Amino acid sequence: MKRTDEKYTAYIQILKEELIPAMGCTEPIALAYAAAKAREVLGMEPDRVLVQASGSIIKNVKSVIVPNTNHLKGIPAAAAAGIVAGRPEKELEVIAQVNAEQQEQMRTFLKEIPIEVEHIDNGLVFDLMVRLYAGEHTCRVRIANYHTNIVLIEKDGKTLLEIPVEDEEEEGLTDRSLLNMEAIWDFANTVEIADVKELLDQQISYNMAIAEEGLKGDYGANIGQVLLEMDPEDVKVRAKAMAAAGSDARMNGCELPVIINSGSGNQGITASVPVLVYARHLKADEETCYRALVLSNLVAIHQKTGIGRLSAYCGAVSAGAAAGAGIAYLYGGGFREISHTIVNALAIVSGIICDGAKASCAAKIASSVDAGILGYHMIKRGQQFYGGDGIVVKGIENTIRNVGQLGRDGMRGTNEEIIRMMVE
Repeated sequence: MKRTDEKYTAYIQILKEELIPAMGCTEPIALAYAAAKAREVLGMEPDRVLVQASGSIIKNVKSVIVPNTNHLKGIPAAAAAGIVAGRPEKELEVIAQVNAEQQEQMRTFLKEIPIEVEHIDNGLVFDLMVRLYAGEHTCRVRIANYHTNIVLIEKDGKTLLEIPVEDEEEEGLTDRSLLNMEAIWDFANTVEIADVKELLDQQISYNMAIAEEGLKGDYGANIGQVLLEMDPEDVKVRAKAMAAAGSDARMNGCELPVIINSGSGNQGITASVPVLVYARHLKADEETCYRALVLSNLVAIHQKTGIGRLSAYCGAVSAGAAAGAGIAYLYGGGFREISHTIVNALAIVSGIICDGAKASCAAKIASSVDAGILGYHMIKRGQQFYGGDGIVVKGIENTIRNVGQLGRDGMRGTNEEIIRMMVE
């Protein structure tokens, strides 16, 4: 793919839109971002807060620790953090800079200010509204379809910003339908490294740092540490352990940032850390490592385009299959090997559900990375799953399309049932 091609420019832009820093699980951080923006527009501390959110937002915020809050958890904590200490100009790093005094103010705010949470269904999977009240003054801020997409700002009944929301279309982002496996393969092999180096260097630095922290600290169920203690010399175990450790830390209050993928820090960690572990093990040169990361990141984004930002389908599965593709690339695999690695991995673990962000995400990541690695070793030895084996059909694009339909449409009822169980 040539630098002058329209698709080349689009792929660079997609990577820039998706590989962005976030501190904390992205759904509570998106809520904190909306709350911080609402507080800025209101211009005073509220005396009442109403958070309205779709079921998938409630599911992904309910059980996760909000960073920089001294281990507070859930929707009220995320809203309070944004209102008390949020810096909306920092977007998904909105509460990255919080001092001890502000943490104490959050606890006071939660005790003194009523925060009501309401489940809404406007036909969108990703939808949240923060309403603030202060005497006769009101403000509301709405985010829809993706984490930083503010579509409404209103103060005292006057509309300051309104962007029409057309179903689940991601207005303002580069068209993801331009992604396909053959073009991704071509791009990964021909991209000018200088065009992606800064993005990938930040991903390497951030995501490996939180993985290392997860192995050192005490976070959640410490899945990374459990795995590593089982067999510290096996590269397959190390790849799974480090990816899981990054999630251990991130789901349980670690204040280190990550570079996300498809709106998710867990997916950003999963698509990058195992590839980097293998690159070090194989002593891959820098250029090969960068190209493997480009491939893995774009494969993850391509799969999630069909599934959607939030679903009952676990996003770690897509990222684990993508990591398998990146690892296959490091071993010298061609397009055939990469394609079969992805299909094999999806055939193995596409049944993993998403029941919100919490400690067990780390174990799901380990299983998904394991499937990606197994998917590669299958095709390396001449083994594969064929069209007609369950949801697998002939042609990688057709299988990815099936998975997208399964995650977006087929699991809607599953998502509703999961939300009902968690809320009740």
